[in-house]
Amino acid sequence: MITGILFDKDGTLYDFERSWSGFAGAMLLDLAEGDAARARSLGQRIGFDTEDSRFAPDSCVIAGTDDDICAALLPGLPGMTDHDLRPRLARAAAAAPMVEAVPLRALLARLQAMGLKLGVATNDTEGSARAHLTATGILDLFDSVVGFDSGHGAKPGPGMCRAFAERFGLVPGEVLMIGDSLHDLHAGRAAGMVVVAVLTGMADDAVLAPHADLVIPDIGVLPGLLARGAIPSRTEMEGEAPQTG
Repeated sequence: MITGILFDKDGTLYDFERSWSGFAGAMLLDLAEGDAARARSLGQRIGFDTEDSRFAPDSCVIAGTDDDICAALLPGLPGMTDHDLRPRLARAAAAAPMVEAVPLRALLARLQAMGLKLGVATNDTEGSARAHLTATGILDLFDSVVGFDSGHGAKPGPGMCRAFAERFGLVPGEVLMIGDSLHDLHAGRAAGMVVVAVLTGMADDAVLAPHADLVIPDIGVLPGLLARGAIPSRTEMEGEAPQTG
């Protein structure tokens, strides 16, 4: 029996490319003071093609933290310090318009009505996460929201996942960790959770399936799967092979 769901944010609740590609291009051009060639060079440092407005699958922006992004950008920003760059990125990211992967409020309300505890665990900052959830009108539907700076560590470490289960007295094997990256799946697996991969990020089925208990197209299918008992707890699925659905 599943008792809780812990969601990654970018690429899971929100469509990654539609949410972040425009933001990244504008941010890089701003950091480059309007110099397109310099913006292109900065983009290469974080795995973003400014001409095509596309992220590379291994971009540090996809599953990394602000620490990773700052470390990648700073060598291309002489004269700028981490102390200068970090708050600038955080302010810009918090204001970035998010594109919902599916209509979220109705979905989350339905899951909440099923008696599930709902949480967000993101490698973004907690402040940015709360800003995005507030802007899309869904913050009130989550029981917990944590970021890499909330005191539990970053994914792929299991700290955020374990903290969610412990806070609400949930058995980890009865909690779903849902995400679009290997960081999400490894974090959930290390915490003993059921790991579900979603295809609204930058990684495809071939990358995610070997590490997931289940692969779904988007989180909109969750209520139907749960109502049918199609997502067993870790104890119930013991011995089963990963599935695609």
